[in-house]
Amino acid sequence: MDTTQDPRPLYLLALGQLEKLIAEVTPQALGRPTPCTEYDLRQLLSHVVGGVHRLAYMGEGGRAEDVVAATDELADDAWPAALGRARARAVAAWADDAKLDRPTVAPWGEVPGRAALGGYVMEAVTHSWDIARALDSRLALDEQLALTALAIAEAVLPPESRGGPVPFGTVRPAPADADAYTRLAAWLGRAV
Repeated sequence: MDTTQDPRPLYLLALGQLEKLIAEVTPQALGRPTPCTEYDLRQLLSHVVGGVHRLAYMGEGGRAEDVVAATDELADDAWPAALGRARARAVAAWADDAKLDRPTVAPWGEVPGRAALGGYVMEAVTHSWDIARALDSRLALDEQLALTALAIAEAVLPPESRGGPVPFGTVRPAPADADAYTRLAAWLGRAV
């Protein structure tokens, strides 16, 4: 990722895409499996909303390890509102431009704020694909977001660093004609 750029607009685009997908979730779908195999859809939504709160907490000056990136159980129809509240908190927490260069303690270590935000762009975009697949959604996912997330993933998650504390599987092959989301999912170890 080019750390001279401001990742906040991309993060907001990624959250907007997540909001559209989460609006499609029905109570009946919450138990569906996802490509993120350790989570069913309800657990993945909890992870996603909790992750937005974690990023907000980091922007507020907190250390990532001090907050669990998951929500408590929510009512089946409460996910859109929960994401909306998390988004508002993250926007407020990262509104000050000076925070982009401030040392920030992310789950992967201390980095400038813009690098922490970049990591969460990758996470939000990847989980958009996971949720879309679980829902069999027809929402057209933003290809540019996927290309950006893929570039971040390739830069910060080389194939040889997988396993142990790195929560991503072995890079999997993607079809030669695969779109950017499929290539991103394969790079992060998901079956495509």
